[in-house]
Amino acid sequence: MLEDVLGPSLDVLFCGINPGLLSEATGHHFAQPGNRFWPALHLSGFTPRLLAPAEQHLLPSYGLGITNIVPRASAKASELTREELVAGGTALAARVAGIGPRVLAVLGVSAYRTAFARPKAVIGPREELVGGARVWVLPNPSGLNAHSSLAGIADELGRLRASL
Repeated sequence: MLEDVLGPSLDVLFCGINPGLLSEATGHHFAQPGNRFWPALHLSGFTPRLLAPAEQHLLPSYGLGITNIVPRASAKASELTREELVAGGTALAARVAGIGPRVLAVLGVSAYRTAFARPKAVIGPREELVGGARVWVLPNPSGLNAHSSLAGIADELGRLRASL
C-alpha cells in the first residue's frame, strides 16, 4: 500500500483517485512519467522548483500532502468499482478530519462525483466540506486524461493557491 505524504499544519492535502502500478512499486505518488501532477504543482507556484516523485517527502515543508481516495493500485482509475470509490470517500472524510488540512484538493472530478455523491460537481471550489476541510476539485493529472492540458491543470492549481 502506498503511504500518505503528511505533515503538521497542511495547507493543502492533494488527493489522487488511486495509486498507479508504478507508484505502488516505487512508493512515490504520481510516479508515471506522463503524469502532470509534479510539473503543474511547480508551474502553479506551489513549489519553487520541479520536484521528482522521489522528492515527495519535501511536500510537507511547503504545507502540502498527498493521499488517495482508494488505496488499491491499478493500471487505470476506470478499473475501480463504484463501491470502492464510495467506501474510499467515507474513509477519506475520516482521515481528513484527523489530519486537519485547510483544503482537500481532489484530483479528478468524476471520482469526486462518485465518492461523495455529488453528480453535478465541477472543477473548482466546492461549497461542501469534507472532514471539516474546504474542498477544491481539480482535473485529473494522469497522462490518460486527454480533457486537460498541463497548462490547464497548472492554472487551476494556481487558482487554488491564490485562494489560500
